Amino acid sequence: MSEEPAAVADDDFAARARGPYAKGLARRQQILDQAIEVFARRGSAGTSLRSIAQEIGVSHAALTHYFSSREQLLVEVYREAERQKGEAEPHSADASPVDIMTESARRNHTVPGLVQLYSTLVAAALEPGHPDATAFAVERFSAVRADLVARVERGQAAGRIRKDVDAEAVASLVIAASDGLQTQWMLDESVTQSESLGLLARLLEPEPPSRSGEA
Repeated sequence: MSEEPAAVADDDFAARARGPYAKGLARRQQILDQAIEVFARRGSAGTSLRSIAQEIGVSHAALTHYFSSREQLLVEVYREAERQKGEAEPHSADASPVDIMTESARRNHTVPGLVQLYSTLVAAALEPGHPDATAFAVERFSAVRADLVARVERGQAAGRIRKDVDAEAVASLVIAASDGLQTQWMLDESVTQSESLGLLARLLEPEPPSRSGEA
């Protein structure tokens, strides 16, 4: 007996199974896209899952089908916003750590709600009982730190960054400066992030070679 009909039947079953799954993924993505627009405008303060569902135009049941908690939704919204931002404006491989943070600060000024969302998640990560926020913050800081370490090392090899500094320490310092300046800007928009980050960049520049014959 030929096996071909069974194989065709298996293919048909797989196609039917993929249909609802693909639709579910598309619906989840649509919800995330709508939520990003909402949070970019108004942030996440004081928003319940029910009120979020109402604002993005879906039922509470639909929202909880894809996101089991408010915190999980907030994490996924921020992750997706970051992913889309990276695809739209990818960073050059030669960009320095300070260049990366300066550009991020510029972008963030256009979406203060997402900046507030990020700060909410990091603050929650420091408290017990917030596993999604804690996992998000730990993973994000680790990934950003690793990327910046690699950029510092490339900059040192190319002579753009002084070689007498530890790459890990520089990466952690740049993140701390960026996040701290961002918090200050959220509280007082007169705080200039770019000037402070520019000063940090100058401090990391290698000293020019000494010229012979100087006194």
